[in-house]
Amino acid sequence: MSHSKNTSLTRKLIPGLLFGLLVFAGLILVGDIRQIGDEVRGFPWLIIPLVLGLTLWNYILRFIKWHYFLGQVGVRQLPILESARLFVAGFPLAVTPGKVGETLKGVWLNQLTDIPTARGVSVVLAERISDGLAMLILSTVGVIAYRRYWPAFAIVLGLLLGVVIISQIRPLSEYLLGIGVRLPLVNRFAHSVNEFYEGSSTLFRPWTTFISVSLGTISWLAEGIGFYLILIGFGVAPGISTLSIAIFVLSFSTVIGAISALPGGLLATDASIIGMLVLLLDMDANTAAAATLLIRFATLWFGVGLGLITWLFSRDLLTMQFKR
Repeated sequence: MSHSKNTSLTRKLIPGLLFGLLVFAGLILVGDIRQIGDEVRGFPWLIIPLVLGLTLWNYILRFIKWHYFLGQVGVRQLPILESARLFVAGFPLAVTPGKVGETLKGVWLNQLTDIPTARGVSVVLAERISDGLAMLILSTVGVIAYRRYWPAFAIVLGLLLGVVIISQIRPLSEYLLGIGVRLPLVNRFAHSVNEFYEGSSTLFRPWTTFISVSLGTISWLAEGIGFYLILIGFGVAPGISTLSIAIFVLSFSTVIGAISALPGGLLATDASIIGMLVLLLDMDANTAAAATLLIRFATLWFGVGLGLITWLFSRDLLTMQFKR
C-alpha cells in the first residue's frame, strides 16, 4: 500500500477539519458562550434523530442521482453497493479547500471501471450543478419575498444555467475548448478536457438535467424540513411561514457557501445562516448560533463522519493511483 498517497489525501483533508473547528469556535464566540451552551442543553434532543433521518433521506436520493449519472456516462456494471461506497466515501472530500478533493472520485471510478478519470470528474461537476439548481429552486419563494437577495440569486442562477446551456451547444463548446487547449498548461490535458466535455454534455441533456434537479430538489427539501424542526425545538412558532423561511435560509446559505469555495462552505454558510435567522426571524444571536451548530452537525458533519467511517473499511480507495 502507498503510504505517500495516504499521507497526501490526509494533508488535503486536515486543513478543512481544522477550519471547521475554528468556525465552530467562532460560532460560539458570536455571542455569550454560556448562553449558547444553555440553548443547546435546553434543546429537545429527541428531535435530532428525526433530523438525521431526513438527512439520510437526502443522501439516499442524492445517491440515486449519482448512480443514475454513472449509467449516463457508461458505467453500468458497477455493483450498487460499490457505487454507494464510493458515494459515501466522497463526503469528507467536501471539506477540502475549494472541494477540489472531490475530483478524487473520478480517480476511484477510473480504477474500478476503467472510465476515463476526466469523464468521472464530469459526474462530480454535474452533481454540484444539479444540487445548486435544486437549492435555487427551493430558494425562489424566499427570494421573491426578500428582494435584497435577488442580485446574488440571479448571478448564481445565470452562472449555473450558463454551464448547462453552453455544454449543449457543441459548436460553441468546441470553440471555447479550442481556445483552452491552445494554452500552454491546458494543452497537455487536451484529451482529458475532451473527455470531461463529452461527459458533461451527456449529463446536462435536458431530460437528464430535469431528472437530476428534480431528485435534488426533493432531497434538499428534506434537510430544509430538518432545519425547520430544529427551529421549532428552539421555540420558533411553527407554521408555513417558518417552514418557508427555514428552507430558504438553509438552501440559500448553502449556495453562498458553495460559491465561496471555502472547505464545506464553512464560515460563509454558517455566517449566512446566523445572519438570515436574526434578520428574517428576529432570533437572538445566541439562539441563531446554537441552531446553526445543530443543523451543520446534522448535515455537513454527519456526512463527513459517515465518510470517514467508510474510509476505515476502504483502504484500497485511499491508496489508488491515477492510471490515465
